[in-house]
Order: sequence, then structure tokens, then C-alpha cells
Amino acid sequence: NEVKNVVAVMSGKGGVGKSLVSSLLALSLTRQDLDAGILDGDITGPSIPKMFGITVRPTGSDSGIMPVSTKTGIEMMSINLFLPHEDDAVIWRGPLIGKAITQFWEEVLWGKLDYLIVDLPPGTADAPLTVLQSLPVSGVVIVFSPQELAAMVVRKAVQRCQQMSIPIIGVVENMSYLVLPDSGKRLEVFGKSRADEMAKAAGAPLLAQLPIDPELARLCDEGELELYNSALVTDLGKAFVEAVSGRGRQAPAAPKSGGKGT
Repeated sequence: NEVKNVVAVMSGKGGVGKSLVSSLLALSLTRQDLDAGILDGDITGPSIPKMFGITVRPTGSDSGIMPVSTKTGIEMMSINLFLPHEDDAVIWRGPLIGKAITQFWEEVLWGKLDYLIVDLPPGTADAPLTVLQSLPVSGVVIVFSPQELAAMVVRKAVQRCQQMSIPIIGVVENMSYLVLPDSGKRLEVFGKSRADEMAKAAGAPLLAQLPIDPELARLCDEGELELYNSALVTDLGKAFVEAVSGRGRQAPAAPKSGGKGT
């Protein structure tokens, strides 16, 4: 494997959109003609394959496990791809969950990737700690939503990264607002934006403020996330690459020719 950048997406809080942001990041990177993969580290609550409409089982040999490719060429690995039914529960204790995550890193044949996005489960305990300690993480993207309750919990994840000297690449505010279809007015459904506050707390740039978008929700439910076309996705990916480059990581200087994006 030759993975140039391993980036974890975390928040500490469940339900703020880590999996969505992970998916949109990978999608935007492929549209920039960069090679991207997603390691679904949420072993007990995996949702990445559902959003991409992936149901095939991974194959492998003595050399390792082959990741599954999405329609636009994103490499993916998730525990849900091994379950008999996508809604089967994974009832494991912490050590087994940690082992599964490290196996997805060590035994999957990722090949050459510019970026591997690791979607972390909520919290700051076993599973996120396994990723931060066992994988060569280049940095972390923090995801949050506007509510103070969510922000309070997310600040715990920020402190965890700072205590472990893990660089925070940037922050993303999800569900930031809703655009009313009749007037085009922005409605802050979950309260006033905390984007500037969280960026300051993390000491990192604000990468994006993502709205509540019914069209995006529909495409995720139908497994057609890769059909989503929004300038926000493009801007998110460009801001992310710029932020990684600014921290001296191994971000590719220029896109390759012959892109896979739509």
C-alpha cells in the first residue's frame, strides 16, 4: 500500500454527519482527479455502503482483502460488506472492534491512494483511540452541528486530538441551515451557527458550512450519493486539500490527467 494521507473524520458526538462528510470528501477528491478511499471505522453503526449503494462482498486471497470500488472509483471497506444482511447487528466488545479497524488498515490492499478517509464512530474511547494510535493519521477533520449540546461534546474530541498532538486539518459545520424553496431565505433550524467558535477552539480553518438538503438526503437513502452535484462539495474538497497542504502534509501538488469524476 502507498497511502499518502490518512485523515480521520470525527466529532465525539453521534448524529452530526461524520459519515456524510467522509463520503462527500472522498467524492470531491475523486472529482479533482485524486485517488481516494474510505475506511468505515464505525463497526457497530456502518452507513457508508448504504449511501453509495454498495452491496457486493469483498474478495481476497492470501495477500489480503480487496476493497470494493464505487461507481466513481472510490475504494471502500466496511464491516457491513461482510454481513449476511445490511441491518444485522454487530454486537462486539471494544477489543474486537479495535482489531477489525486495524485489520481494515493492515490487511486491505488499498494500493496507491492520495487520501484514505477514515470515518470514525462517536466518542473519544476505544475505536477512535485505536485509529489515532494505530494508523499513521496525517490529521483530523472535526464535524459538528450548530446546537450547543453538540458543540459541547465535540469540544471533547478537539481536546483529545490536542492532547495527543494530532493535527486538526479543519472543521465542518453540518446541518448549518435550510434554504427555504419559496423565498431562498436561510433558516437556521438548529440555532445560530457556531462555525467561527469551533474553528477558533480547534485552531483550524472552517472547511465548509453544509446545509440541510432534502435532495442529498434522498440520494443517500437511494444509494446514489455520487449523483449529488453541488458547488458546496467542490468547495469542501478544495478547501480540504488546501488545508492539508498548508500543514505540510503529502497533498499532491496537481491533479492527474484523465479524471474519474462526474
